[in-house]
Amino acid sequence: MDYVAILLLALALDIVFGELPNQVHPVAAIGRVISWQLRFAPKNNKEAFFYGIFIALFTIAIFSVPIYILLWYLRDINAVLFVLVGAVCLKNTFSLKELGCAARRVQSPLRVGELTKAREAVGRIVSRNTSCLERDAVVAATIESVSENTSDSFVAPLFYFLLLGVPGALAYRVANTLDAMVGYHGEYEYLGKFSARMDDILNYIPSRISGLLVVLVANLARGSMARAWHVMWRDHANTESPNAGWTMSATAGALGLRLEKEGQYSLGDTIVPVSVEAISQGVRIMWLSACVWTIVCSFITWMVLA
Repeated sequence: MDYVAILLLALALDIVFGELPNQVHPVAAIGRVISWQLRFAPKNNKEAFFYGIFIALFTIAIFSVPIYILLWYLRDINAVLFVLVGAVCLKNTFSLKELGCAARRVQSPLRVGELTKAREAVGRIVSRNTSCLERDAVVAATIESVSENTSDSFVAPLFYFLLLGVPGALAYRVANTLDAMVGYHGEYEYLGKFSARMDDILNYIPSRISGLLVVLVANLARGSMARAWHVMWRDHANTESPNAGWTMSATAGALGLRLEKEGQYSLGDTIVPVSVEAISQGVRIMWLSACVWTIVCSFITWMVLA
């Protein structure tokens, strides 16, 4: 039951307290360690590729191995401390409350017609240039971010918690941070190839679970389960990423919206007009999916330990 307690306490900590300040947040510390290592990156493409492998494995090890040793020690010494430390560590591998708050920081200025502020707010949670987005595109980008991060920021960490405990969830968070920092075309293309592929592999199953969760809860969010299923199967491969399209296309179908990133992908159909309140529906789908996934993870953990 200790692992169920860790999971539920971690979720409670997130709901009540949200995110730690950047100065002390473990993900920020991961980012600083990665940035420090990037200073020594070789310029040669082949050498950069192998250095990228080293960065990925070394960073995962220095964050997850000490937590494994600490929890292994506490498990036999003090059950309460084991649960408390495990819950705090697990909580810092996912983020639900902050994701909902980020969406509301876009929605609030949109409600009063302050498009410039909304563009600035959505620019903090998506990777595209948002300075010229119109209102409907800002709404769509916000829903896309919430949808994709339901998988990356909640379903996936708990999936690896199920498989490998708290160190597994932390290792996933390091891998995901590596992908966000270096796993893309451009300056770090060769350096980040390993991290990008590792992130794709690690998210392969969680992203598909996330898509199914969106389908399951669609009706509860005043959406359409049937349309979510149909659009997910039809459009999930439209994104460059092999994983991102599953939750985003399912959400697009559930809400009856078209979600687009100009020149890259188009998901869903325009069944209903885009409205600012669609952001609330997207956040509701996120919370409902998280509730179902928490119940599933708690049940699996309890059954395995029993």
